[in-house]
Amino acid sequence: MPAASAASLPQPQHDPATPTPTAHFRHRDPTPTPAPFTLRDILLWCVLPVLIVLGLRLFVFGMYAIPSGSMENTIMPGDRVITTRLSPRPIALRRGDIIVFKDPANWLANEGATHNSDRLIKRLIGLPGDTVECAGNGAPIVINGVPIDESAYLKPGVEPSRSAFSVTVPAGRLFVLGDNRANSADSRAHTNDGAQGLVPVGDVEGVAFMRYWPLNRVGWLSAHHDVFRAVPSRTPTS
Repeated sequence: MPAASAASLPQPQHDPATPTPTAHFRHRDPTPTPAPFTLRDILLWCVLPVLIVLGLRLFVFGMYAIPSGSMENTIMPGDRVITTRLSPRPIALRRGDIIVFKDPANWLANEGATHNSDRLIKRLIGLPGDTVECAGNGAPIVINGVPIDESAYLKPGVEPSRSAFSVTVPAGRLFVLGDNRANSADSRAHTNDGAQGLVPVGDVEGVAFMRYWPLNRVGWLSAHHDVFRAVPSRTPTS
């Protein structure tokens, strides 16, 4: 017998009164609910960054305004600089470093400071044990018998020192000079202050490495360590 054709097969009848079954799906909100802001989040994102910034400011970096023109043209009056507090400890000071220190004996009174301050900024020339001398009248500064060429940082047209001097730096002291030697009441000008114009190492608050204000003068400050490369070290005396 021949097979029945597909057209002749009986078709299921649909009762209009019977609802067609449909799939049921849980409704999902397309916008996820944000997690609550916990105490841990506050500590992690608010308190911790503030503590880090304060710690860096107190123990690693310092910020100072320049009170006088003694460091022209390296640093101008009113410039603001950033220092690292990691010197003199744990990072040792080096000749050429631009150091910020407490005013040892009212030096600023002789520099025509533009605002009140009890901090000075100078270039470190002599370390403990060094003999720093100059014959004056345009002669170079001599450290431990070696003349140095300071043209890289001295203010143009200014001599290394018009006055002659010779100082041996004892232990725990530093010999400093301004880059603008014609207007800098530095170690040369205070040889009768009881400490021969020398700065106690303990009074150093940091080494300046950057100008951050004004914006048109933002930039790194060079210590010019290469100027002192040939200078031998000497053991300081107490």
